[in-house]
Amino acid sequence: MRALGWVVAAALIGQSMGGAVAQTRPDQQAFFGLYKELVETNTVVDVGSCTQAAAQIAARLKAAGYADADIVQFSTPEHPRDGGIVAVLKGSDAKAKPMLLLGHIDVVAANRADWARDPFKLIEEGGYYYGRGTVDDKAMAAIWADAMIRFKQTGYKPKRTIKMALTCGEETTYAFNGAEWLAKNKPDLIAAEFALNEGGGGRYNAKGERELLAIQVGEKAAQNFTFTTTNPGGHSSQPVPDNAIYELADAIKRVQGYEFPVKFTDTTRAFFGMVAKAPTTPKPMADAITALLANPNDVAADRIVSMDKAMHSTLRTTCVATLLKAGHAENALPQAATANINCRIFPGESVDGTLAKLKELAGPKVTVSANQPIRPIGIPPKLDPKITGPMTTLAAKYFPGVPLLPTMSTGATDGIFLEAIGIPVYGAPGVFVDSDLSGIHGLNERIRVESLYAGRDYLYDLVKAYAG
Repeated sequence: MRALGWVVAAALIGQSMGGAVAQTRPDQQAFFGLYKELVETNTVVDVGSCTQAAAQIAARLKAAGYADADIVQFSTPEHPRDGGIVAVLKGSDAKAKPMLLLGHIDVVAANRADWARDPFKLIEEGGYYYGRGTVDDKAMAAIWADAMIRFKQTGYKPKRTIKMALTCGEETTYAFNGAEWLAKNKPDLIAAEFALNEGGGGRYNAKGERELLAIQVGEKAAQNFTFTTTNPGGHSSQPVPDNAIYELADAIKRVQGYEFPVKFTDTTRAFFGMVAKAPTTPKPMADAITALLANPNDVAADRIVSMDKAMHSTLRTTCVATLLKAGHAENALPQAATANINCRIFPGESVDGTLAKLKELAGPKVTVSANQPIRPIGIPPKLDPKITGPMTTLAAKYFPGVPLLPTMSTGATDGIFLEAIGIPVYGAPGVFVDSDLSGIHGLNERIRVESLYAGRDYLYDLVKAYAG
C-alpha cells in the first residue's frame, strides 16, 4: 500500500471504543494461526517467497474442503518466488456476477538491526501485534483467506460467487506484479462485478478513540519520469554558462512552481462537500472549499484549500523530484545530470498527457521520458449505493458514531490494474490504524489487537452482505 487511501479531516471526529475480544472464540484462534504464519513468512521481494505464503494458504483452503479445481496457484518461470493464489467459492445464482477479494502478500523490506523486535516474528505487546505486514497488507489478506475458509467449513452457500486473489509485487515498482499479470493473462479467472481491496480503513486519535472511517473509491496512478541533461563537460577551472546541473536544476524549479489544474471526481466532490459542511471546519476553509466546488478555477480558494497538503494532493495531479544524480568528478564540469520526477496522476488523466506537460516545463535542453513500468489510466469507480450502502450499515453496527467518508487515494494500490479491465475496486473500511499510520512501510509496524479482530468481524459480515 503506497499510501492510505483516505484523508484525515480533523473536523470529522467521532468516538467509539468498542471491539472484539481477541482469541476468545475458537474461530478467532484459528484465524490467529493463519495470520501468524503469514506474518512470519518473509515475503520481501527478492528476499523471501510469496509463493511459499500462497502455498501455505492453499493448504489451509484444501483442509477446509476446497477442491483442487477451486484453487489456482500461479507464478512464472522468471519469477518463481513471486507467486500468488486465486480461490473460488461458487455461488448458487448463475445470473449474479462474482465479487473479488483482492489483497497483496508481499511486504516492504525490514532491517532487523533497526527494529525493536524481530520484524518477521509476530509479537504481542501492550495491546498490539508487531511485525512487518501486520497491517500492510497481511491483515486484509489473512482476513480474506480466513473468510473463505469459514464459508466452506460452515457450509455457507452464497448466491454470488466469491473469488479471492492474493498476489505479490505491490510494494516494489519494478517487481513482477501478480495483480497485473492476472489482469493481462487470466482475466476470466478474476472476472468480477466489483472487488474489495486495501486502501480504505480507519484511524484512531491520540487517545485511542476511533475518529474516522473511509471508503476508497478510486486512486491516482503512480508514474515515474526521468529528466536528463547532457553536456561535453570539461575542466572545472574553466566554467561556462552551459552546465548540465544548472539546466536540470532550472527544469526542476519549473516543475516545483507549476500547479496542475484542480479537478473533481464524484468521490472527491462528495468528500470535500462533507468537509465543508462539518460544524468544526474553520469558516475560511469551509468557504474556500464551497467556492472551489462551484468554480475549480478559483485561484484564491485553491490557495486556501491547498494549504492542507493532503487536500492539495486530492485536488490534482502532483509531480515532485525525488532522486538526483549528476557529474562524474569533483573537478570536472558535469557531462550528465538526471532527476526522477514522481507523479501521482489524477484519475482520467493519462501518462502521455502528463509527459507532454513535463516536456513543456522542462524546456528544449532537457530530455524527458516516462519510466517503465507504465501505469494504466486511473479509472474512478462509481460512488455506487449498492457498494457503499452495506459498508455504511455495518459500520453503524460495529463502529457507532464514527463518520464514514468516501475518499480517493492519493497513493496507489493494485486496484488500478483491475480497473483497467473493467472491474471497479473499492477500498473497504474496517481495520483502524494509529495516527502515525502504525509504522506502515517504516519501523515497528503494528496493529491494535482489538482493531484486527473487530475489522475481521466487520469484513466477514460485509462479504456476506454482498454475496447474499
